[in-house]
Amino acid sequence: MKTSDVSIKKRIAKLFILMVGVIFFLTMRVGYIQFVRGDELQKKALDNRLREVTIKSKRGTIYDRNLKELAVSISADSVLAFPPQIRKSDKEEEIAKKLAEILEMDEKDILRKITQNSSSVWIKRKIQDFEKGKKLKDLNLVGVEVIEDSQRFYPHDTLACHVLGFAGVDNQGLEGIEIVFDEDLKGVPGRIVIEHDAKERELPQAMHRYIPPENGNNLVLTIDETIQYIVERELDQLMASETDPESATIIVMEPKTFEILALGSRPAYDPNNYNEYPQKTWRNIAVSNSYEPGSTFKIITAAAALEENVIGEDEKFHDPGFIKVGSERIRCWAHVPHGVQTFEEAMQNSCNPALVTVGLKLKEKDRGLFYKYIRGFGFGKKTGVTLPGEADGLMILEEDLKDINIATIAIGQGIAVTPMQLISAVSASANGGRFMRPHLVKEVRDNENKLIKKFGNTEVRQVISEETSKELCSLLEKVVVDGTGLPGYIEGYRVAAKTGTAQKAGAGGYMQGRYVASFVGFAPANDPQLAILVVVDEPKGYPYYGGTVAGPIFKRIMEDSLHYLGVSKQSAGEVPSEIPGEPAPRKDVQVPAVDGMNLDDAKQKLYAAGLKSSVQGQGDMVLSQLPKTGATVKEGTEIILYTGGGGEEITIPNMSGKRIYEAVEILEALGLRLKTKGWGEAHRQIPEPGEKVKKGTEVEVWFQDNGE
Repeated sequence: MKTSDVSIKKRIAKLFILMVGVIFFLTMRVGYIQFVRGDELQKKALDNRLREVTIKSKRGTIYDRNLKELAVSISADSVLAFPPQIRKSDKEEEIAKKLAEILEMDEKDILRKITQNSSSVWIKRKIQDFEKGKKLKDLNLVGVEVIEDSQRFYPHDTLACHVLGFAGVDNQGLEGIEIVFDEDLKGVPGRIVIEHDAKERELPQAMHRYIPPENGNNLVLTIDETIQYIVERELDQLMASETDPESATIIVMEPKTFEILALGSRPAYDPNNYNEYPQKTWRNIAVSNSYEPGSTFKIITAAAALEENVIGEDEKFHDPGFIKVGSERIRCWAHVPHGVQTFEEAMQNSCNPALVTVGLKLKEKDRGLFYKYIRGFGFGKKTGVTLPGEADGLMILEEDLKDINIATIAIGQGIAVTPMQLISAVSASANGGRFMRPHLVKEVRDNENKLIKKFGNTEVRQVISEETSKELCSLLEKVVVDGTGLPGYIEGYRVAAKTGTAQKAGAGGYMQGRYVASFVGFAPANDPQLAILVVVDEPKGYPYYGGTVAGPIFKRIMEDSLHYLGVSKQSAGEVPSEIPGEPAPRKDVQVPAVDGMNLDDAKQKLYAAGLKSSVQGQGDMVLSQLPKTGATVKEGTEIILYTGGGGEEITIPNMSGKRIYEAVEILEALGLRLKTKGWGEAHRQIPEPGEKVKKGTEVEVWFQDNGE
């Protein structure tokens, strides 16, 4: 049966409609690809034939306030490989061998890198030996490029390391100022663009562009390189001394502007090789560590009391050696009570009972008054200094405050502060009562040294009046002239200062024998140019007081810095009766009774009496002493403390030079028996000194007189 014309026409029509639909669909698809996804697909096509390598920009230079370089960026060659090109050359092993020889790397490791499935791979970054880079360039290896890279360099090694921080291998800031101002310093990276064909061959006449990086901006710090050197000189000497503390930090600030002229801590690290040091050394303890400030905090207590007029003009304070607050008893640091004294004398003596009384007077006037000033001086929150990792410090919640808390805070215990907080508070007390934001950066400048941004001095609040500030400065000057701050006295300069010795808190209470010694002050007292804080954590040996350990360090830094800055000496100002460094006549001192006391307390009591001490034996309890209680000796005489309580074993003391009655007293106190031979002074003994024996052991001692 023949197909009808109508049927054929229908089929032709359907085919035509289908073809029109296909053409319409293809037209729409082409339009979609061309106009909607055109840019995207064009970029993908470009990516398929272009190889792009990022070139890091040079970080900006960091200068001190006098434009001396503290951190710079230097050129260093980096080696980049293109695995597709190397595989195409069939010379993988040969190239790997040559690279390994020059770069002193493992050949197998290089071979693995240059044959991996990647368009590009770094073989070695920042080669410090210029000759190695030159040799590789001369070899002109297939698929290997030697690219000029940038490396951070710190020309003074550890100097100001905790301020500067360091930058990583990709020039990113990782610590210190480097990370805080990373956006300003890092600049804009450049690129190398190379065009290849489908078989990863570099096209001879194709695009091969180098887009140079834009270097970062420069920073000008408030740090003074010379004063920083002075600070770190003292820190190094301290850490190498017999004091051998766990750590130490020193901050030098300009009180009128709160600009930080120097900041140093130990232990330190070299930012050029930061990976070779434990991470704990990177920590900037000047801003991140909190500690109980001890008597240095009495400056804040005094400032609040003077501002609020809670101390009568002729008011006297009585110190019987302690003060009771509720059921608790707070002792004075001095074992000889200060007796009746004015507030000025109490500050000179750093008298705990007097300052506790003042703290409680503030509470009586208004429960929240003391905390108002503590917060006003910047404690309990970050100062805002431009350094990472700053801590808030620790304060008891105001609603939880009891009288005993206020009493202990008034003498610098029961509150934890950072060194940066304390130096800022002391600077505010010295500059007329203006609390400002401490800062480390003065300016940001571009590559042509044009000013981009200037950081001014930011006043936060007025804490105390100028009149109170002047009164406080005079009070603290007297502490140096006639009080515990005497080690900070500098001839020709009016120095105001305060010492601090705080027992460290631990799990379950305060830790025996572990202290933080500190010294803080400013000069000249009538026109403060510099404020300095020295904090020494866990000094070894005895004495461990702030005046003894940190005071001489403060003095040397202050004196050298004032001379360097050209601050003129003044004829005005009081002179102490005893000038540090000049020998004074040795007074007669009566030896106090310390037998039966805790060893630490015994040492403190002897030190307060002007006597030295040495220990024989083990344990924490003083069993006997020599010379005995009541003996009259010269100031500075060494008193031997014989200790026990350390267990069943007793360490044999040295009897050399002792008379028979002295040997009997010492050995009996230790639980040992004496067997004598001869008369006079001891010159030989069995067992030998230092040997460990059990209680009840007999010690045979030979005595002689006039050499017989």
